[in-house]
Amino acid sequence: MSTEQTELHEQFVRDGVVFVEHALDDDALARAQAAFEWSVANPGPAGMHAYAGTSGAFFQDLCNPACRESDAYRHLHEDTTIPDLVTGLWRDPEIWFMYEQVFLKDGPAARRSGWHQDSSYITVDGSHLAVVWIAFDDVPEEDGLELVPGSHRGPLYNTTRFDPDDEIAPLFEGLPRLPDIEADRSAWDIVSWAVRPGDVIVFHPQVLHGGGATHDGRRRRTLSLRYFGQDATYVTRPGGGIAPKVPGLAERLSPGDPFRDPAFPALGTTEQR
Repeated sequence: MSTEQTELHEQFVRDGVVFVEHALDDDALARAQAAFEWSVANPGPAGMHAYAGTSGAFFQDLCNPACRESDAYRHLHEDTTIPDLVTGLWRDPEIWFMYEQVFLKDGPAARRSGWHQDSSYITVDGSHLAVVWIAFDDVPEEDGLELVPGSHRGPLYNTTRFDPDDEIAPLFEGLPRLPDIEADRSAWDIVSWAVRPGDVIVFHPQVLHGGGATHDGRRRRTLSLRYFGQDATYVTRPGGGIAPKVPGLAERLSPGDPFRDPAFPALGTTEQR
């Protein structure tokens, strides 16, 4: 393992987030964009326009079951080194694809996404969890994804209902209310980067994060890919968990069971494929 890979692994363990410049070559970026465009053209049951009635277009979709049969996603995983990037952060070759999420912010200025942790609504726990955030447009730092390093170590907060009038309004009972980070940003160690196509941000889903706003004339198209490794276990979440959307998963697994299901394809690494 190279010095750079060792440093990224250590940073991911410590901070729960890494920024990797030039992680994707032109071919890999094109395959990722093809997957994004497939998702936008073929929205699943969860496709929606968030913050309806506010300024700017903000479309998102996630957990589309049709992605499992999509050639665009198959090529993305079989013909790029994205799985290797993730397993290098874990130092473990086992990897499964959990689900995708796409975001499209366009048109007039669109508001920021509220602070949240993905782990509060996904029924999986473990250290071998990763979200790979890929942008297809230049994203200046002031508009970028913002994260709080180290917050993957806890506590786990309630997820937000994404209410434009109360960004930390809890969606469920059973977890503490999100802190109002925007009310006192100086009290938090917030990181963000200027991102160009080909760069990626990889973070643990329990890291507190939120998407920056977009300004007039700027578009942001992003694809998030969720993965898990062999230490991932099934957990219950308030409200039964929002994702991943796999029928019958809660009946087949009990808390503490290895997080496995035929709906999640095993990818391995390029050396194993």
